[in-house]
Amino acid sequence: MQQLLLELAPPPPPTLDNFSPGKNGAALRALREALEGGERFVFLWGPGGSGKTHLLRAFAGARRAAEYMRASNADWSRVSGLELAAVDDVSRLDDSGQIALFDLCNRLRVSGGALAASGEAPPARLALRADLRSRLASGIVLQLHPLSDEDKAAALYAHAAGRGIALDGELIRYLLMHFDRDMGTQIAALDAVDRYSLQRKRPITLPLLKEALSLLDADSAKR
Repeated sequence: MQQLLLELAPPPPPTLDNFSPGKNGAALRALREALEGGERFVFLWGPGGSGKTHLLRAFAGARRAAEYMRASNADWSRVSGLELAAVDDVSRLDDSGQIALFDLCNRLRVSGGALAASGEAPPARLALRADLRSRLASGIVLQLHPLSDEDKAAALYAHAAGRGIALDGELIRYLLMHFDRDMGTQIAALDAVDRYSLQRKRPITLPLLKEALSLLDADSAKR
């Protein structure tokens, strides 16, 4: 029997186009405008799961002379000559990292480059050097909100429609309840179920969805 390809494929690289904005349309616009010569410093803040890392990776991926860095393990030797930088979770910067980011902010301001940074709170509330807080707050500061179930459902409907998959509300609700994870995993699960339905030559119904997701869960438990 042909081996089933029921597994979670790696999600596609994050881009600004494949970000599901929900209530975060202003952040998406701000990053697009920063890439197009608008306000070049953008700070995004919000809880985990609100899209900070996706947006910062997408921002850095939009230019060749760019770098995405997590503050906890940033390699500051890579920032020389950058036109654009994205620094995630800046509250984790140590003293030397804060100095390096402050210097990078100044260089990008002078050179006409752009910076996107993130944290779980706005710059004024972060335990950072006062001069760095000032630099990070000097552009656009926007709060990010996690996607609601309605936002996730809309994103799944749109993805399914793009693949020619017919899903009704009951199937979407079951998928959200059973795979309550980030949108990348939700979409990967939907793609896996689609592959499973094609291999089984069965339409995606609720019984098939339950069957496929139970196999996904069992496979994940073995890893």
